[in-house]
Amino acid sequence: MSENHISIEDTSPLLDDLPILNHRDSEDDELIDDDEIKIRIVRTVPKGTILSSCINLCNTILGSGMLAMPSALAATGMGLGILLIAFCASCSAFGLFLLSQIAAQVGRKSSFFTCASITYPKAALFFDLAIAIKCFGVSISYLVIVGGLMPQIVAAFYPETALDSLWRSRDMWITACMFIIAPFAFLRRLDSLRYTSAVALMAVVYLLLVVVSFYFFPSQDMPEPPTFGEIEWLKFDSNFLSHFPIFVFAFTCHQNIFSVHNELEDNSSRQINKVISRSIGTSFVVYETIGVIGYLTFGSNVLSNVIAQYPASGIITGGQCAIAFLVLFSYPLQCHPCRICLDKVLPYGNPHDPNISTSRFTLITLGIMVSSYICAVTISDLSTILSLVGATGSTTICYILPGIFYYKLVETQRQLNERRPFLQILAMSMVVFGFVVMFTCLGNIFFGSGAAGH
Repeated sequence: MSENHISIEDTSPLLDDLPILNHRDSEDDELIDDDEIKIRIVRTVPKGTILSSCINLCNTILGSGMLAMPSALAATGMGLGILLIAFCASCSAFGLFLLSQIAAQVGRKSSFFTCASITYPKAALFFDLAIAIKCFGVSISYLVIVGGLMPQIVAAFYPETALDSLWRSRDMWITACMFIIAPFAFLRRLDSLRYTSAVALMAVVYLLLVVVSFYFFPSQDMPEPPTFGEIEWLKFDSNFLSHFPIFVFAFTCHQNIFSVHNELEDNSSRQINKVISRSIGTSFVVYETIGVIGYLTFGSNVLSNVIAQYPASGIITGGQCAIAFLVLFSYPLQCHPCRICLDKVLPYGNPHDPNISTSRFTLITLGIMVSSYICAVTISDLSTILSLVGATGSTTICYILPGIFYYKLVETQRQLNERRPFLQILAMSMVVFGFVVMFTCLGNIFFGSGAAGH
């Protein structure tokens, strides 16, 4: 007598021709027995909650963009910068909403690839490649940030340590960090990262406390804050384009919205909208607070890494430790979608099967980690590279893909076309805006000074 496993997943009217998932994370088994065959029915039970989903999305959003937000406000003027943060947060939330509407039609098999398969099948691999490039670039930036912060932290705790000591070696710390995050990078589910994400978000709280406390209770060796007359409310010069990508890419988390939809226990539109609104809302408050108060503390002289501008002290060193921890454990959140997309792009994979074999999963993950490690130890200044990655990958993920996916999906389902023409117009408007941002930023990279991405 033989035994077969059949996995029961949410059905999708748009993906009936795709293979049934055989995914066994948390499952209830029911054994059906007859004289000739034994069938074990496996019911996959998603275990994600609104809290764990919000934590993961917030941790994806709140990366290195926090440190550069005060300088972005200094470049655009505080008044315009405040409006740009709100505008880009709204655009990001709208893009996430459109993707969640598409995911509801796809079911728990949703990904950028499956959405492309039912809208623009011939371009699906291109879309996944753009997402993989974006996530890969951001993961490199995280390693570079850690490699730059850790020698400073060592010098603060042990100032007698020689400059040529191994403990103050950038490459050594990047190598050590790769071993630390390796177990988390090999986790298959984003929901499994909810505990490290929650701890990493404590670093955001710490940074907020540092920025706020030093504004209201400045130390003696801090510069005088700008007066009301010295505050610039609106600026538009050569620095505007070099800092504008910070606002655009600060809210990038769209590569993980499908994993949230697939893993959330109750993934109804109402629950998904709660995750989106709370994640974007929380990030909006953090960016506005750090950006405005950081600018009001240092004025137009604020640096791109605001925490590096505060005078050396135990509190600042603690903040540097917190930021290093934050970006370190944000690395797996970039590795996860990068791996999923590369599985679709690389040869010998089944783009319609969401499950990756253990050997392929291991090889792709090792490839991402080794490649990002090599880039991080050989390149110390990634501002131009991240601008290129952000101007292409991030803009594609945030604005272009959500808009064209939704527009095409509605066009193929005429009953929605009558109910939501306004959303179609907004979706295509965001696509146009995305292309404008892309070509403007690319032009600035090749003909201007470049910019840093999220």
